[in-house]
Amino acid sequence: MPHPFQTDDPRLHAIAEKVNSRERLDAHDALVLYQSSDILAIGWLANSVRERLHGDTTYFNVNRHINPTNVCVAACRLCAFGRKKDAPGTYTMALEEAWETAASGYSEAVTEFHIVGGLHPDLPFSYFLDLISGLKQRFPKVHLKAFTMVEIAYLAKRAKLSIRETLEQLKLAGVDSLPGGGAEIFADRVRAIICDHKIDGNQWLETARLAHELGLRSNATMLYGHVENDEDRVDHLLKLRALQDESKGFQTFIPLAFHPDNTPLQHLHKTTGMLDIKNIAISRLVLDNFAHIKAYWQMMTPKIAQIALRFGADDIDGTVIEEKIYHDAGATTPQGMRRQELVRLIEEAGRKAVERDTMYHPVTRTETSFTVAV
Repeated sequence: MPHPFQTDDPRLHAIAEKVNSRERLDAHDALVLYQSSDILAIGWLANSVRERLHGDTTYFNVNRHINPTNVCVAACRLCAFGRKKDAPGTYTMALEEAWETAASGYSEAVTEFHIVGGLHPDLPFSYFLDLISGLKQRFPKVHLKAFTMVEIAYLAKRAKLSIRETLEQLKLAGVDSLPGGGAEIFADRVRAIICDHKIDGNQWLETARLAHELGLRSNATMLYGHVENDEDRVDHLLKLRALQDESKGFQTFIPLAFHPDNTPLQHLHKTTGMLDIKNIAISRLVLDNFAHIKAYWQMMTPKIAQIALRFGADDIDGTVIEEKIYHDAGATTPQGMRRQELVRLIEEAGRKAVERDTMYHPVTRTETSFTVAV
């Protein structure tokens, strides 16, 4: 690094020694990082790890979000997307409509479809298998990143299958990997307040473990900025790290800023830039066995995501095109972003933009085609 570590918080010196010697941080270290207000020192440490792992490389992809339905049996207080099936504003895509949505409205070839939705009480498991197989048939080169651990567990229950059997059938239909949503915060106290209708934290982790055993990689998330405390965040990170030690199946960690608008928790304050940046940096320092930390511009705003590239993040997500879940909760970011704009954000941060596919293989693109390095 260009200059020695400096801090106004004496507690950070011992942590800096661990980071420099590549020694794993423990729960106490992580808690100190959350309690410290020296964001520049924390960011300097996180950036040193980020540059050791990735140099100036910053990843992005050309992807499309597909949300097949917003009908949901759960009534999570954190959510502005899901609706009961008879409520105004509900929708459920017919299969042809979902396939047309995947194909429409964008000229650049996507490399990934990101597919998540509500927990529909009536749709049969066959709908989801047909959705995936139809997409794979129509877009054989596009990676299908589909269904959170929460959705997987719900589909298994509805189909009267085990989690493993459900995952096996989805993989056979064409699911290539899983997104990391629904993790929220693992602490039971917090889940009882914000998402008591969902599977608990241990069930989320067990579903992820089974997916990894079947060769399905996944992401992992943490929703912060609601009723959790620093101890809850640390507990969440350490549980993810422990599973990654065992399964090695997580690709990317994504801290998600809570958007309270239009939810039963709308009385809560929105996250600050300080908290957003701190979660990126601490994630990079604590999750030493995760290859990638993503600054999800849809939730952080493009400006904060850009700054995060100097505070530990090496990925800024993708073009997205249309995103419903966080915009229903009041996100004011654009629905999608052009590839050129993502590149500009990355390069203005002094980083090198590298387009990737879902598995982090570099993508080489021309005006008429693209190839993926394997």
